[in-house]
Amino acid sequence: MLDIRRIDDRISVAPQIAPEDIPAIKAAGFAAIVNNRPDGEEDGQPTGDAIRAAAEDQGLAYTAIPVTHAGFSMPQVTAMIDALGAANGPVLAYCRSGTRSCNLWALAQAGLGGDPDELTQQARGAGYDLSALRPLMDAVAPPR
Repeated sequence: MLDIRRIDDRISVAPQIAPEDIPAIKAAGFAAIVNNRPDGEEDGQPTGDAIRAAAEDQGLAYTAIPVTHAGFSMPQVTAMIDALGAANGPVLAYCRSGTRSCNLWALAQAGLGGDPDELTQQARGAGYDLSALRPLMDAVAPPR
């Protein structure tokens, strides 16, 4: 069963999705999928290529920005900014639990000048705690 957690009108996050979930994701109004999970992280997990094929079959954009246990990098933040900017509608980002996707979204928004306090509140509304991410959000934020 899909566990889609809405952050705002442009982005929602979810734990691992499967190719057979894509029609429901499209029916829910999403225009794009961002995969933040590396292939092979867990036995039995669908591959990114399988999700990509199912998404493209349904006319959804697909972007892979895998985030490993090593953490986040500026190229990943920039790729997320680009993926969100290129989407022609709401985006669903996923990983194992949704946490990395939420964190990467917050870093991308902070990088665009979003207020870290507001981003933290939005994430909290979706069930994610960004308090430990605050130093990174401040680091990627443009100078004020």
